[in-house]
Amino acid sequence: MTGAPTGSAESGVPEHRLTLAEVVPLLVRDGLLAADQAPAVDGSRLQSLATHPLVWLAQRQLPQPNGAPLDLATMTQWLAGHVGLPYFAIDPLKLDVDRVTREVSRSYTARYGILPVAVDDQSVTFATAEPYERRWEDEMSHVLKREVRRVISLPTDIARYQDELFGVSQSIRKAAQVAGGDPLGINNLEALVQLGRSGKLDANDRHVVTIVDWLLQYAFDQRASDIHLEPRRGNGNVRFRIDGVLHTVYQIPTTILGAVTSRIKALGRMDVVEKRRPQDGRVKSKTPQGNEIELRLSTMPTAFGEKLVMRIFDPQVLVRDPEQLGFGRRDARLWREMTEASHGIILVTGPTGSGKTT
Repeated sequence: MTGAPTGSAESGVPEHRLTLAEVVPLLVRDGLLAADQAPAVDGSRLQSLATHPLVWLAQRQLPQPNGAPLDLATMTQWLAGHVGLPYFAIDPLKLDVDRVTREVSRSYTARYGILPVAVDDQSVTFATAEPYERRWEDEMSHVLKREVRRVISLPTDIARYQDELFGVSQSIRKAAQVAGGDPLGINNLEALVQLGRSGKLDANDRHVVTIVDWLLQYAFDQRASDIHLEPRRGNGNVRFRIDGVLHTVYQIPTTILGAVTSRIKALGRMDVVEKRRPQDGRVKSKTPQGNEIELRLSTMPTAFGEKLVMRIFDPQVLVRDPEQLGFGRRDARLWREMTEASHGIILVTGPTGSGKTT
């Protein structure tokens, strides 16, 4: 990711927000929108002032001249090329959430529709969908004392992750304040072992509840097969297994991770007080689409607190045919022959997350 090239199309243009009247003729000129669609769109007065013009156009599901739908990703990439800024697809799994959310306040990002996506010692990179709105760039450069770089991202992604990333970061920091003291300043092993017994941060604290709700919905959204909460010295890791690979998605102070674990154990009707022996439990929840999901919980005591693993199981897989699960015709026929046999045993093996339960 780099800053805007010298002489890019957005340099020298008066500061303003994108409008339909500006965008539509350019889309027609560049061959992304059929000319016979342009008058209806350009003359419309239905657009809300709060709706980005590219989002409004994408909602109309207009066809391109080649027949393909004019979707938001296509138009956002076009916008990046038009103004000479890099296009950046926001992947929350690759963001250092704690670090980027410390650079600027949530209210400031909402005011200008920006999102910090990368931070280093020399620069901070912000995603925006308004290339001609540049006032915030000088303000941020002055406050941060670093170079500010801009990239173009989907306006819907920017708005979505403003809420999600800043929301959970704020809950974690407020939970740390409730816990008292510096949650990262504990280096004594004995003190770490005693963290879960301190009782300073309750599992029902509203900030802890917010963190747990975000964690589960985030995992469902990323199509994770399991969630790992791993306490460590100072910071614990939150990891998702996606397509068989574990990804670290967040680091949470061990004090707060213990309260999060206790909250999930309570939901699974496990013994919250018992922390010295392994336990199992189950929780039923719902995905953002409203589908019921079952989480199978397992805890294991460690030197720094309880490790918790949640396996995410979709009951819908039980009512699917082998073909719906990806079996080819030959494999589906062989599977049916084996399962319908009157004797024998079928052994299903594979590493974690490979689909054995499915």
